Amino acid sequence: MDTTTLIESFAEFARGKNIDRPTMIRILEDVFRTMIRKRYGVDDNFDVIINADKGDLEIWRFREIVDDNSEDIWDHDKISLSEARKIEPDFEIGEEVAEEIKLEDFGRRAVMTARQTLIQKVKDLEKDILFHKYKDLVGEIITGEVYQILSREILLIDGEGNELILPRSEQISKDKFRKGDSVRAIIHRVEMVNGNPRIILSRTSPKFLERLFEMEVPEVYDGLITIRRTVREPGERAKVAVESYDDRIDPVGACVGMKGSRIHSVVRELQNENIDVINYTDNLELFVSRALSPAKISSIKADPDGGRISVFLKPDQVSLAIGRGGQNIKLASRLVGYEIDVFRETAGIEDEEDVDLEEFSDEIEGWIIDELKRIGLDTAKSVLSLSKEDLVRRTDLEEETIDDIFRVLKQEFE
Repeated sequence: MDTTTLIESFAEFARGKNIDRPTMIRILEDVFRTMIRKRYGVDDNFDVIINADKGDLEIWRFREIVDDNSEDIWDHDKISLSEARKIEPDFEIGEEVAEEIKLEDFGRRAVMTARQTLIQKVKDLEKDILFHKYKDLVGEIITGEVYQILSREILLIDGEGNELILPRSEQISKDKFRKGDSVRAIIHRVEMVNGNPRIILSRTSPKFLERLFEMEVPEVYDGLITIRRTVREPGERAKVAVESYDDRIDPVGACVGMKGSRIHSVVRELQNENIDVINYTDNLELFVSRALSPAKISSIKADPDGGRISVFLKPDQVSLAIGRGGQNIKLASRLVGYEIDVFRETAGIEDEEDVDLEEFSDEIEGWIIDELKRIGLDTAKSVLSLSKEDLVRRTDLEEETIDDIFRVLKQEFE
């Protein structure tokens, strides 16, 4: 392979990978200087001149002429007078000899190795460029096309043919994709594995919900409305706390849109995820009250230092505050940053006849009482008012345990 063919084939390959000309020249020079060092030990007295557009390569070796008997004759940048005069008969001691080295002088094997090295360097550079490109886009939405569905992940390709990975753990449980589908997700993280960039996407991250709001709500995109906090149970329910610094803008109304027009497309993208948009406030008690919507709170007792907040509600509001499977209270706790304990208000004759669960601590284990309190049940009658099926669904208790609880509590009122 001659010089022109080698350089032209490399330049064409590099251009196809969108490698700019200065980088292309630098790679070529690095490879040729490596060849020089392998053959001559050093490369500091060599000049490498490359014209990638024409496929030209010139390698020049520079050495100073010394007397045949000089002690410096063996230095890499010195040449004896007799050797120099074989190149030009009128050379004298002290002059510099510029000798052109042909690529063919390195041997066929070295040239073929150089070709493979050039291609590998471009591939490595391409991976590095891809890694840094997506590293800067972490947290941004991207659309990819499904091209392969595996057991643990879905592989997509972007507009440039780069591979993107959407793991099962980052998919909404209701997501169902087929080959050729367009999928929106955020770039969750980018990592290098064995020299190859892995671009991991997510549809479950709270950031994905925030970016969707930016796309659908111009006021959020323009910064007139700020999303302060977002929590999600992907595909089921989410709570978003928003704030506006302009009194003329209703942040909740702007995010929801006329008749839900703006939030509808977000809900549809998230597989009908139920999204509560609430006004953010620095007033902790008011923020907790809003976070537990749609339940109506009677009173709140906050202990910020202990990281817990006690909320008191009328009996008919307790189930609303807790939500299906405890979703509402879990999300509200994460949104406000405190553990929320729900209690029924005790008032009236019927409640006076009720008995606190703590009174049964000698017959019911403490962790079971704590589990019942976690879902807002702190008296005997509040537990007995629910069916066994409800308690199984809301708590982590076994059916046999719940049967024992019912037996102990019923004895109290017999």
